[in-house]
Amino acid sequence: MDGLLPKLPLADWVDRFVAWLTVTFEGLFDSIAEGLEWFVDGIVTILAFPPTILLIFIVSALAWRICDRRIALFALIGLFLIDNLGLWEEMLETVALVKTSVFISIIIGIPLGIWASQSHRVKQVVTLILDFMQTMPAFVYLLPAIFFFNIGVVPGVVASVIFAMPPTIRLTILGIQQVPADLIEATEAFGSTTKQKLLKVQLPLAKPTIMAGINQSIMLALSMVVIASMVGAPGLGTEVYRAVTQLKTGIGFEAGLAIVIIAILLDRFTQNIGKKKQGGTL
Repeated sequence: MDGLLPKLPLADWVDRFVAWLTVTFEGLFDSIAEGLEWFVDGIVTILAFPPTILLIFIVSALAWRICDRRIALFALIGLFLIDNLGLWEEMLETVALVKTSVFISIIIGIPLGIWASQSHRVKQVVTLILDFMQTMPAFVYLLPAIFFFNIGVVPGVVASVIFAMPPTIRLTILGIQQVPADLIEATEAFGSTTKQKLLKVQLPLAKPTIMAGINQSIMLALSMVVIASMVGAPGLGTEVYRAVTQLKTGIGFEAGLAIVIIAILLDRFTQNIGKKKQGGTL
């Protein structure tokens, strides 16, 4: 049954807008793509520079220092297993993609969260945008990203940033706004400026909450590696996607197990860094 009103050509409007952006800002998108590719390749080069066994022992030693001996042993066994399965290079590519996505999420998300925490109107606008970002299916992000940046690692990074940034922004806002009001009143009574109040009181006390947001962003970025592989992003997601399309359960399990190992290590690292910062603050 036809509707009472003619159908809005919303899809045509979106297509025209994307086409206009692609033509108008082609040089900007090319520069961004080159910069992101250089950044990801740089991380892979740095991680691949030391011998594999040396990097495994370095990560295990860091796990012992930051976490405990159990996580260090898990890192040692898990990374040796990834290397034994022949997924070491793919693991490095995945870590580089996640690091790039989280780095961009932090440098954009934390300042935006600070701004929103200081202004109710900005918070309302930012919250509305974040709700849109988190409810829109991740596959939809890939379509304009492909138009802007072609296929490869760049659209995967862009989609991961959009998908992973909201927790960093939300928990930055929450952490700053949860600072006790009596402390804020005390700093104001001593004549502190807004900048001093933010840098010396609010941000130090909000660090554990902000670190929790970064932790969630890391997990969300890591969950995007399989979806990013559909547009040519390298890494463990490519192995999972190939296993799904070719119905190779064993290969898919190996790649999935490698992703789980990396996810656990990244989660424990960021959690314990947040706890140490909280202990230092207290």
